[in-house]
Amino acid sequence: MSEKRDEGPQDLSALLTSLADAEYCYLTTTGRVSGNPHEIEIWFGLRGRTIYLLSGNREKSDWVRNLQSHPQVHVRIGKYTFQAGGRIVNDAAEDKQARELLDGKYEEWKPGQPLSEWAETALPIAFDVQSIQ
Repeated sequence: MSEKRDEGPQDLSALLTSLADAEYCYLTTTGRVSGNPHEIEIWFGLRGRTIYLLSGNREKSDWVRNLQSHPQVHVRIGKYTFQAGGRIVNDAAEDKQARELLDGKYEEWKPGQPLSEWAETALPIAFDVQSIQ
């Protein structure tokens, strides 16, 4: 009997929530020139079914340039790999949320404090999880 890995949106959301405290995720993008997969290890934040990353080099990062050409990516957290659609965060409220989420997780930011330079200047990227692989 085959194991059913995703029984629905609530199960996927619960699985993602259980992985939120992992230290790193592994993002695999498709090369914009080569078409080959490229994997990086990177800090992440998770809210609902969206994974947030901050790009310190903003649009100059290869992985950001790759996802602008090929927004479908894979994100591995622990032993689970997810298919997701990547996008640059343009909404002001979501931008603030992503910066605070990652700064709180990695730089000990607390409400009422200024963000770290990294969180203040990096480019927020969202990956909306579509399914588990």
